Amino acid sequence: QVQLEESGGGLVQAGDSLRLSCAASGRTLSTVDMAWFRHCPGQEREFVSAISWSDGSTYYANSVKGRFTISKDNAKNTVYLQMNSLKPEDTAVYYCAGDLRGAYFHHNYNKGSAYNYWGQGTQVTVSS
Repeated sequence: QVQLEESGGGLVQAGDSLRLSCAASGRTLSTVDMAWFRHCPGQEREFVSAISWSDGSTYYANSVKGRFTISKDNAKNTVYLQMNSLKPEDTAVYYCAGDLRGAYFHHNYNKGSAYNYWGQGTQVTVSS
């Protein structure tokens, strides 16, 4: 069993930066594919970014490519999402997700239903 806890959200202005953290307990993240999703009320959950445990490959949604960076610190058992040049449309609750349950990462990284564990979410609000 893995417990994930996000932190780092907040209220910022457009153009500012935030770094979200997702701390894991119960299992080392060194062998777990991890991802970030976000959700706005009334909208579908949206894939943001993912990182493979096996080869470190990363993927990003087109809407955040070039602005967001996902990384892992295996020693701290934590995944990060560095968010730069934030825009009002980035406002959402951000969730980290882990463990594709053996599914092939490169085919499933953006499918929320494929992840086994989820955090409780952290709110990011970007004002214009």
